[in-house]
Formats: sequence, C-alpha cells, structure tokens
Amino acid sequence: MNLRRTTTTRRALAAATIAAGLVLSVTGCGGDGDKGEGDAAKSSAPAQQGSDDKSKSSAPSTSEPLAEVKSNGITLTVTSATRDQGGFLNITGTVTNGTSALWVANEWRSPETELRTNGGSLAGASVVDQEGKKKYLILRDTQGRCLCTKFEGGVDQGKSRDWFAQFPAPPEGTKSVQLQVPTMPPAQLNLTEGE
Repeated sequence: MNLRRTTTTRRALAAATIAAGLVLSVTGCGGDGDKGEGDAAKSSAPAQQGSDDKSKSSAPSTSEPLAEVKSNGITLTVTSATRDQGGFLNITGTVTNGTSALWVANEWRSPETELRTNGGSLAGASVVDQEGKKKYLILRDTQGRCLCTKFEGGVDQGKSRDWFAQFPAPPEGTKSVQLQVPTMPPAQLNLTEGE
C-alpha cells in the first residue's frame, strides 16, 4: 500500500514538472510583439509555388498573362512559360472556378497508368512543339507523381488557385509551344529563357 502511494505521488510530481516545463518553454518561445519583427519576416517570405491552399494568389500579377482559355466554366490562365538551364520548361498560372459547384479537376487527369493516382491535377497536360512536331508529356518523379499542382480538396466556386507544371524543354530554337490541357482549348505560349 505504501509503495502504491509513493509511485502515484512520484507520477503526479513528474507530470506537474513536465507541465511546468512546457508552459515555460511556450512562454519563452513567444515573439516580442513590440518590435514587430515576426510580422515583417512573415510578410516578406515568398509564397511557395504550387501550394495546395485554397486562397487566391496573394500578389496580383502586374504583367499581362501569356494566355487564357475557358471551357465549361473553368478559366485557365498562363502567367509564365520559362525554359531553364537544366533542360526543363516551367509553366505557371492560375485556374478559376466559374461554375456553380466545387471543381475537382477530374477531367484533367492523365490516362497514363503511372499517373492515374495523381487524382485531380494537371497530370494530363502536355506541350506541343508544332514546328518540331513533338509532344512533351508532363514530368514525373520516381514514384509516379507528376511534377505539377494537385488540386487537393478542389477549387471552390468563384475561387482561384495557383498552379505549376514542368515539362522537358523543347530545343533552344523553339520560341513558342502549345499547352494542351484535357477539356480546354489549346493555349499558344511564347517561351522565355530562365537562369
């Protein structure tokens, strides 16, 4: 009986000590609200491209979009198409849901077996070099995930989401390509050179 009370008392004392330590840790980790440095650091950090949050793009683009195509209430806007030195073509933009319901991008899936598990994403997109008569499929990692945005949770009615897609770059002499996304009209894009 005595041993039982001692063990229970030790456990309670240990729990209280741990709780007090956690409270002190949390209090010590708090930011200094008077200096405002934490808020400045948060606001100056760049937004991650291709993030899956449902918020609208934080910074409006000041330049004209490269292309904009519409189909079935969905607007696909392309803001950049850049060939980088690594031999990749990076295309970015926004998609806007103008329908009366949640849009989950099922129709943009890839018919390829390897990419079927990507769900509602840009996995079905391709780039066509009309001059070189070549079609480039979206890149994927070693686990069969496309190097593109996956619209997890869909896009709510009236909302926009940023997207990206990466393809093999066409030869350097190629100045324009056509982006083809299932169910959307083709979008003609002029390429820019990246670093």
